Formats: sequence, C-alpha cells, structure tokens
Amino acid sequence: MTASSASSVSAALAPYGWDDAWADEFAPYTTEGLLPGRVIRVDRGQCDVVTADGVLRADTAFVTPHDPLRVVCTGDWVAVEPGGNPRYVRAYLPRRTAFVRSTSSKRSEGQILAANVDHAIVAVPLSVELDLGRVERFLALAWESGAQPLVVLTKADLVPDAVTVAHLVQDVETSAPGVPVVPVSAVDGAGLDVVAAIVGGGTSVLLGQSGAGKSTLANALLGEDVMAVQATRDVDGKGRHTTTTRNLLVLPGGGVLIDTPGLRGVGLWDAESGVGQVFSEIEELAGRCRFTDCAHEAEPGCAVLAAVEDGDLPERRLLSYRKLLRENQRIVAKTDARLRAEIRKDWKRKGAIGKAAMEAKRGAHWRS
Repeated sequence: MTASSASSVSAALAPYGWDDAWADEFAPYTTEGLLPGRVIRVDRGQCDVVTADGVLRADTAFVTPHDPLRVVCTGDWVAVEPGGNPRYVRAYLPRRTAFVRSTSSKRSEGQILAANVDHAIVAVPLSVELDLGRVERFLALAWESGAQPLVVLTKADLVPDAVTVAHLVQDVETSAPGVPVVPVSAVDGAGLDVVAAIVGGGTSVLLGQSGAGKSTLANALLGEDVMAVQATRDVDGKGRHTTTTRNLLVLPGGGVLIDTPGLRGVGLWDAESGVGQVFSEIEELAGRCRFTDCAHEAEPGCAVLAAVEDGDLPERRLLSYRKLLRENQRIVAKTDARLRAEIRKDWKRKGAIGKAAMEAKRGAHWRS
C-alpha cells in the first residue's frame, strides 16, 4: 500500500475508529491486495463492510469456524477482497474487546454480540419499575467485555418529579459502583449532551431489553430517525423488537454506535471478573473475612454477613451476587472438566461439614 493510498484509507475509515494501531495489525494483508474495512452489519452469513471504496457486501464463509465466538460480528475490522462474485472476508483482526453472552440453547455456547467496543450503554427505562438485578447482569457482561459501562435511564420525562428521578438515579448508582448513571429524555433532550460527550470518543454498543427505548435513544444521538421505533405496551412497559440486526452507525459528534436488538435473555458467559467489578464492595469486604474461602453464607467471622446485619450492605445485593456467581460457575463448568470436579469436591466438603454439625447438635441434645 502506497503512502497516498494509506492516507486515503485513513481518511475514509477514521470516522469508524481506524487508527495507526489497526493499520499496523492490517499490514500483513496489504501484500495480498486485500482491503481493510469495518463490519457495520451481519446478516445470515454475509456482512456489510465499510471500506475506502465504499460499503461492500461480502460472504463470511472463509472465517466462520465451528466456534461461535470466532464468527465475524458487527464491529470487527476485517480484510476483504477488493472484487469477486461473491466477494469474501478473508480474516478479521484481533479484537480489542468483545461483548459475549451465553445462548439460550442447552449446549451453553457463547454468542458474540459486538466487537471492539469502548463503551457499553445499558438502557434502563423509567416507564416501569426498576429491575436492579437485570442492571447488574448487563453490567457484569459489560465489564467482562473490556468496555466501560454507562447506564442511561431512558424515558425520564415520564417521571415529572425531579426528586423521584434523583432517588432512582441513586438506587441504580448503588447497584453500579464506578459506573456513570445518566437520566435521559429523548422527548425534551435532557441528558443527551452528557451521553453524547461520553460516547463521542470511540465505539459504543447500545444494550437493553425490548421496550427500553434504545432505538429512540439511538435516533436522538444520531440526530435523525434512522432506527424504527414502535409503541410500548402501557400494561407492562414491554416493546416489540424494532431492531432486528446489529448496525454500526457514525455519530455526528464523533464516535460510532452499535444498536442491538432487545435482549430477552442475558446469560453470563465466563464473566467472573465482571461480576466482581459489579459487586466491588462485596469483593472488598470478602478480603476481611476470617477464612479465605468464605462463601458468605454461615461462616464465623464473615465480614460480608456482618455488613448485611449492620445495614451497610443491602441483603438484595448479596443475594444477587450469589445468584450471578452460581450461574457463571455452572456455565463455565459445562466446558471445564477440572472445574466440574472441583465443584463436586466442594459439594462433598460442604455436605460433610453440614453432617458433622448436625451430629454434633444431636449429641449435645442427648447429653442434655
């Protein structure tokens, strides 16, 4: 690639996140005459790739292995053929970050939703009662991906009382340590400038359940009605899927946005460190427990349980923490024989402890 062609590639792809580091990663493919580009949409084995020559339609057959985590996805930087019918993607560059969830299938496979993401925007509607457990679940996946999470409380105009909005923000902040929480209204524009400033320097993925107002928020950030919007049911606040594919779009103020379909299920996928970051206060308390392998259930000297009893840690947070850790452990164990053996060993150990405690209790009863 000549200096002039490299310059034209940089100018064309810079709005999509192309930089010198990506150019260095792509260098080996230049000798093969391949074009660098970013995947802006994937649909049934084919994808749209934005290149210096415009948007090209390409087949992903050459880079679609049996591992579902290694398929081409929206946000990937790829090496694509300059011509051919069909045209093929030959490779994708190593991902800086990847947003992965477990599928709903019994095979417990991981599904990659977006790649090379800097910010994960979790859309939470204020039109229905807050589901803090769902927020924590989304945040665990976001932290695990390597992206910086951001919680956006959509439809804030439906809560006219500013004091109530402030309390809702505080509730979410308690469940999202270290994460910005911004109430937003696409109707009057409140909070949009804050969100635009945060996501303006990279790639953002927009996440949330159906009816969370993601498409409306995307249109507000884009400054035009690009994404379809459908009415939400008044009864339960749920909406239909208005976004059916993951689309990467350039924001007018800088940066790019990947909009995603509403996620009915958000299963964890090897997200232990992400869970730890969501519940950082529990992880910190755990360091003060008497036993290093404390399960925070009934052990003496447990700093976590003491914090719950003192009112410093909401019991709901501890229950949610336990639930997500158990779920994540089950998912990992299905693909890790060593971990399965450790879990069985731990079950036997806990069973023996429980049996010994019961026998001691019975002995004390008979002695009395």
